[in-house]
Amino acid sequence: MKKLMTIALGVAIMLPISAQKKQTATHGYPISPVPFTAVKVTPGTFWGQRLEASRKVTIPLAFAKCEETGRYTNFSNAAQHLKDPSKVFKVNGVGYSFDDTDPYKTIEGASYILQTYPDKKLKQYIDSVLDVIASAQEPDGYLYTARTQNPADPHHWAGDKRWVKEEDLSHELYNLGHMVEGAIAHYQATGSRKFLDIAIRYADVVCKEVGPNPGQACVVPGHQIAEMALAKLYLVTGNKKYLDEAKFFLDYRGKTTIVHDYSQAHKPVIEQDEAVGHAVRAAYMYAGMADVAALTGDKDYIKAIDAIWDNIVTKKLYITGGIGATNNGEAFGKNYELPNMSAYCETCAAIGNVYVNYRLFLLHGESKYYDVLERTLYNGLISGVSLEGNGFFYPNPLESMGQHQRQAWFGCACCPSNICRFIPSLPGYIYAVKDRNVYVNLFLSNKSNLTVAGKKVGLSQTTAYPWNGDITVNVDQNAAGQFAMKIRIPGWVRSQVVPSNLYQYTDGKRLGYTITVNGQTAAAKVTEDGYYTINRKWKKGDKVQIHFDMETRTVRANNKVEADRGKISVERGPLVYCAEHPDNTFDIMGALMNQNPEFSLGKTEIAGTTVQTIVTDAQTLSFDKQGKLQTTDHKLTLIPYYAWCHRGSGKMRVWLPQDLNATNPSQPATLASESKISSSTEKMPALTAINDRLVPKDENDRSVPYTHWWPKNGSTEWLGYEFPEVATVQSATVYWFDDGPWGGCRVPQSWRILYQDTQGNWIPVTGADGYPTDKGTACTVNFEPVTTKALRLEVVLPNDNSTGVFEWIVK
Repeated sequence: MKKLMTIALGVAIMLPISAQKKQTATHGYPISPVPFTAVKVTPGTFWGQRLEASRKVTIPLAFAKCEETGRYTNFSNAAQHLKDPSKVFKVNGVGYSFDDTDPYKTIEGASYILQTYPDKKLKQYIDSVLDVIASAQEPDGYLYTARTQNPADPHHWAGDKRWVKEEDLSHELYNLGHMVEGAIAHYQATGSRKFLDIAIRYADVVCKEVGPNPGQACVVPGHQIAEMALAKLYLVTGNKKYLDEAKFFLDYRGKTTIVHDYSQAHKPVIEQDEAVGHAVRAAYMYAGMADVAALTGDKDYIKAIDAIWDNIVTKKLYITGGIGATNNGEAFGKNYELPNMSAYCETCAAIGNVYVNYRLFLLHGESKYYDVLERTLYNGLISGVSLEGNGFFYPNPLESMGQHQRQAWFGCACCPSNICRFIPSLPGYIYAVKDRNVYVNLFLSNKSNLTVAGKKVGLSQTTAYPWNGDITVNVDQNAAGQFAMKIRIPGWVRSQVVPSNLYQYTDGKRLGYTITVNGQTAAAKVTEDGYYTINRKWKKGDKVQIHFDMETRTVRANNKVEADRGKISVERGPLVYCAEHPDNTFDIMGALMNQNPEFSLGKTEIAGTTVQTIVTDAQTLSFDKQGKLQTTDHKLTLIPYYAWCHRGSGKMRVWLPQDLNATNPSQPATLASESKISSSTEKMPALTAINDRLVPKDENDRSVPYTHWWPKNGSTEWLGYEFPEVATVQSATVYWFDDGPWGGCRVPQSWRILYQDTQGNWIPVTGADGYPTDKGTACTVNFEPVTTKALRLEVVLPNDNSTGVFEWIVK
């Protein structure tokens, strides 16, 4: 066995000489990560609990769902066809061409967990899954079950032959990327080549068949991730063809068949300076650009990534660290377009945002990248999985009327399986090393073994962060002599919300910090890179004590962010807070924050975990039945944003009005709002949206809730109102939800109003003057007055789409 390298992407593993090519990697990131294998997070702590939930709940759940939903069956079917070509299988009609990646990602996460919690049974289970995966690999190494199960009639996204739909929907290279990432993690954690050899064989097929040369398919990934995976595979094997392939994927983007911004293929990557399109694809591509730039020295890539990062942090970053403003293409919006209720902020995009900022830190060594990473990590990322580890969000909005629920799985399961692989990898993000510099980037209880100048250094942390700002770093071992310990001073301590003017603290507070070594003030200072740098000859038993002042802060967004004008958000340390319905007995949507709020701390239990709450005085504004505005004083309780929606669906908001022009006083009751709602479909999402008295500004407004019948189409459905008492009505107004061209809802083919007679029969109203079907605007029908106890809105769905409703008003 021969040790290859310990560079760039945190890869420090062993390979037989027979596995190597002659090439070796000679240029990596200036800063070396400390791999996840070298850090153990302390059980029972903030992050220890998250890792434990991953081990005991999330990863077993994901494996179970892979079995239950036919992910493994796809591999078995493909294997049967390979053994007997007469056996073909209908590809799962409700599945996706990238379903193979869910086992890959879950194995990746399980591999990380094995480092913290060795588990013989888990290793054996992974081996059994790898046997199933390997059986589906074609003789030349190609592995894509969406085709191999039935080459003559593959998944409808796959195309009639390899690679022809890669830039559109096949995801063949996306599957490769997650396979390689999972295989490398498995190899690092176990030393077994079982998964790695499978991945290498598929990568070899890709390098042979995809490229710019005659006889090759000149395509680039429709969904990026293969770029970063192949860069990492180069480091593992030393085989430069993988790095060359990754660079080809980037160099040819914007130069092949499909040219559009949805997949960042609107122009060559080195000409891009704005974050556009599908946010997950974008983040993975930017991370891949950083990897390839580090390994090749391509300065044009670095220049482009720096410009894109600047665009994100100055114009397109949510206060939670989330990215991706719109569900139309799961994409970045325009500059300063950061809606709250309709914020997409996909969990996968938050993970991608961490990847990008981590790599930019490794390139540039500045703390500002970790400031963004930490904000994302503690808010918009871990919000994507419940504290118990068994409930997930796909989008992570910053406001809700109750239309959002955590789910145990999704048909498109990219977010749960991505969380499976990310949370257990967290130990690899805590420290980094450059020459004789040790970076302490994240604050959480752990024990680590680092290599500094070729010598062993052992560090440990103890802290209750993020609940307070006290951290102790112990030097447990030091064979390196003198080195500089570089402690990140978080942006929130330095009164910088993010590294731009997108958000600003508004309370005028100036937080401080103290750092001592063995009880004495350290002879050090904050250097230009944002780190408090202590350079000394350390000895075993040295103790660094860090104290960051941690107070509740208020934040305002840049006035160009229309959705947040006149509002404040509340945060403490790295945590963003929100108001949620279970903690407040009044309508939080009508709350108005004081001009000079004062805050106190409290505690509450959510999902069996104690969290710190923030309490302040507020008022609610509401209209009485006569339409007169009235105010009521309340105590407003806030919880960490990541913990919302653990206690049932209901109202939640991060941005709270402080200016009168930003308030939404509670509206007086109407006949519809006081009615009991029913529908033709059980568990229709956000059904209460139809009588919440909130109407859209226009057809593109996603700031108000809606319900829908998706995925139904071509059927006749209905919504019903049962009035509190008999009433006479003569008009109805509907605001139709239509999310074309990307979504699955369109205005209905037709609709009508029926009323219930005294015998319980449903009778169409008479004298209707028309049933309009315009998008997102008032569609009113007037009819002959009827006296009834109940009304029904009957809808004929389009043949190939579904229909949704913002609001249904009756008068």
